Amino acid sequence: MALRAALPGHSPVWTSSQNMLSACSRVYASMTFCFFHRKHMLFLICTILSLVTQSLGIGEVIWAVNCGGESHTDINGIRYETDSLKVGISSDYGKTLMVSRVVAQDQILYQTERYHMSTFGYEIPLSGDGEYVLVLKFCEVWFTSPNQKVFDVTLNGEHTVVDELDIYSKVGRGVAHDELIEFTIRSGKLKVNGETSKINSKLLVEFMKGDYDNPKINAIYLMKGTIDDVPKLPSLPGTETTREEEEVDEEEDSPDRPSKARRPSGPKVKDPYASDDTSTMLLPVIIALGAFIPLLFCLCKL
Repeated sequence: MALRAALPGHSPVWTSSQNMLSACSRVYASMTFCFFHRKHMLFLICTILSLVTQSLGIGEVIWAVNCGGESHTDINGIRYETDSLKVGISSDYGKTLMVSRVVAQDQILYQTERYHMSTFGYEIPLSGDGEYVLVLKFCEVWFTSPNQKVFDVTLNGEHTVVDELDIYSKVGRGVAHDELIEFTIRSGKLKVNGETSKINSKLLVEFMKGDYDNPKINAIYLMKGTIDDVPKLPSLPGTETTREEEEVDEEEDSPDRPSKARRPSGPKVKDPYASDDTSTMLLPVIIALGAFIPLLFCLCKL
């Protein structure tokens, strides 16, 4: 280890130690940079994978519109376009309410709506053959009792897929509600609820005018996939039953359920036939032998 001559008034400098410390500092700085760089890269990769996984967790969204409102992207990544339909009336009266059963970010999908004083509908483009799910979003923002707004929803002008929908009767006022309609397209034919009709490249969904007020819709999207691919709203409070309760109900309703053994009431009584007491049966034999042995002894002496 070389010792460099010190200047007057200064301590000697250990050049090798200084170089070693400098090299260690550079290595430490490089390692720290790499560590944090890799950490940020790992975080970025995890974020991308999370987004990809989330997007793969739902089906392929073909078409979506925020009825009566502006464009919006929900928490599931579904992009709703601005409603450009010229038929009917758009309204955002629902913004005066806090819609329950949905996160704050997506309340707008249930606060804006389109309604009409007669039947109206949307033409939705299809994407070839396959399984589809049509998701219709509703929220009652005006009426405060049932049987005030009741209407049907039809597909392709022939199939009633929602019959006499009364939103308030189903969930109440200011509560999100989704209707999920499964259907299949095969070789130019629409199959829904066991019914079949011819169809072109577009699906017509109509909201039918009934006897009680005007039909409406808050938001719509069409997904290619199955109902398992659709993000669901949380269950309404009080509608969930635990598995234990369901199992108890099933056991009570089952006619073949084996009955439990009943315990008899009162004190336990000894079974007289539980064991055979042979001591009383041998008593005469013992007495006879006791009398015979002395007699035999006396006869032998004679």
